[in-house]
Amino acid sequence: MRIYFMGICGTAMGNAALLLKEQGHEVFGCDSAVYPPMSNVLISAGIEILDGFDCDRLAALEPDKVVVGNSISRGNPEVEWLLDQSLIPFISLPALFHDLVLPNRCPIVVAGTHGKTTTSTLTAYLLKEAGSDPGWLIGGIPNDLPSGSALGKGKPFVIEGDEYDSAFFDKRSKFIHYRPQVAVVNNLEFDHADIFRDLADVQRSFEHFLRIVPASGYILVNGDDVNIAALLPVPWSQVIRVGVGEENDLKIKNFKDAPSGSSFELIWEGKTWAHVNWPMHGLFNARNAAMASLSAALVSKCASPLEFGLSSLKAFRGVRRRQDVLYKDDNSVVLEDFAHHPTAVAAAIEALRASYPDRRMTVCFEPRSNTASSSHFQEAFSMAFNKADSVYFGAVHRAEHKRREDRLDTHLLASVLQAKEVSAQAFDTNSALKIHLIDHLDSEHEELFVFFSNGSFDGIPEALSRHLNQARKPI
Repeated sequence: MRIYFMGICGTAMGNAALLLKEQGHEVFGCDSAVYPPMSNVLISAGIEILDGFDCDRLAALEPDKVVVGNSISRGNPEVEWLLDQSLIPFISLPALFHDLVLPNRCPIVVAGTHGKTTTSTLTAYLLKEAGSDPGWLIGGIPNDLPSGSALGKGKPFVIEGDEYDSAFFDKRSKFIHYRPQVAVVNNLEFDHADIFRDLADVQRSFEHFLRIVPASGYILVNGDDVNIAALLPVPWSQVIRVGVGEENDLKIKNFKDAPSGSSFELIWEGKTWAHVNWPMHGLFNARNAAMASLSAALVSKCASPLEFGLSSLKAFRGVRRRQDVLYKDDNSVVLEDFAHHPTAVAAAIEALRASYPDRRMTVCFEPRSNTASSSHFQEAFSMAFNKADSVYFGAVHRAEHKRREDRLDTHLLASVLQAKEVSAQAFDTNSALKIHLIDHLDSEHEELFVFFSNGSFDGIPEALSRHLNQARKPI
């Protein structure tokens, strides 16, 4: 088929286009922002990228099917043309996967509010190391896999199961389309304030997800999460609980964190499955590893998970933009992390405390996502930053699009933290934050600068790294 991707340079859309090309389809597409690295990857694969949106051009191309990315909305000229005609069918990316990629595969669908990318990467990595030749689609850049997507020739296909909606014309969560044989629910909190009303609304979507797991399939849940417990029981599939509590089927025991990494034990059916020592930090990453290990073991040819080897965990290096070190010398460390939800921010700060126990921690936070920039987590954010030494809040993304009472009040956050003896300051622009940060560098103490954002933070992490690189000799 001739398949046209509308919004092809997005991470998921671009990786999907590569998979369809690998299947033998003729693939091409367009986007309003054609830039590296995805544009280079697509071009090197022989996929044509057209700049901008043009309905006359689309009509002349005569594709067999149009894939509409979920960033594309009404008013787009190509969308309006598609809706006016009835010859060329259009489809969402998740529905395309349901129809063309996932049939005859064993999909492992990793869902949850946090950790989807890391857990999906871990699962694909373990299966690859075990020789299963899996396929995968991951919404990030893995450090231990050749790319964010692969078709693979084996039965397993690992896919990051996002609860966000599929397209402007399909408001179901993406994971509803993914044919889960193994469904992972790593955690569950309120998120995506632009499409979900409250926690109950999010839970409803996850309930729909669990309803499509077959009787022969498995549902792996965080057995310590009360929000997931509200979804149970699920009598039509085998449910396996994972966590630190004694009621769990797969238990995480003796977790310890240290500057060099963390260690823990995995206990299955009362027997020690593995003693894990690896470079990752945080109990949340140990849980990611437990979920991934069990998912990989269940789709392997092993008679028991205990037979599935986990020695390769010690070499796992994670995913880009998860505690990535951008600069390091004797005095300063600069790193960035994708965290933008208060629970994820608090967990990351705790893990970084273990990783860098002797450094003064300065946290810079950009409230960028629809949820992070809203007032919903005003109180939760005031607690999430408690363990930092200093906190700088950047500009609230697209603040002008929210009423004052509906958006996060960073100046109030700074005041609350100051009352808790945490040095804190809010800035109305990211450029003002950058100037303050560089002007107040402390050369007398060992410092750790942490940047939390699900966007670029206007390039401030890189700017600080360049400034330090010019002023000091890195090690």
